[in-house]
Amino acid sequence: MKAGFDPVAGPVAAAADVVVAYIGIGANLGDARANVVDALARLARLPGCTLQAASGHYRSAPIDSSGDDYINAVARIATTLDAEQLLQALHGIEQAHGRERPYRNAPRTLDLDLLLYGAQRISSATLTVPHPRLAERAFVLVPLLALAPHIDIPGLGPAQGYLAGVADQAISLLD
Repeated sequence: MKAGFDPVAGPVAAAADVVVAYIGIGANLGDARANVVDALARLARLPGCTLQAASGHYRSAPIDSSGDDYINAVARIATTLDAEQLLQALHGIEQAHGRERPYRNAPRTLDLDLLLYGAQRISSATLTVPHPRLAERAFVLVPLLALAPHIDIPGLGPAQGYLAGVADQAISLLD
């Protein structure tokens, strides 16, 4: 909708741009499956966001780390938040779950990653989109492709083309 004037209602504001974003969800501490379910519920209630779809839940072994297996999923949202605002909102959901960051790839109660934000490529001090390891991780690619089988990764091409490269990473659908 364009900004303008409605003769009955008066001034009309322009509708905010809506962007489709994909969020990677993972947990391997506490009740990991419940944490993933709660993260999806919190995404659905997030101001400026609409949860459009979520993949099934998957079990995967930790990569470059130790600890229990992860429960993973991917959510597709429509949002009017800009990418940095969305990232901050995701961090707030993580913190509500007691997320700590003692070291890289540490086990976690909840991890939310902004995988894709429309077709944008973003590189800032706090955010890189597409997520830098998206094409290298089965626990991201498999649920992402379950939601969007023909999706392209901006700057990389069809996500489907990266599945062979992660075929050695064990992942199983739980649902």
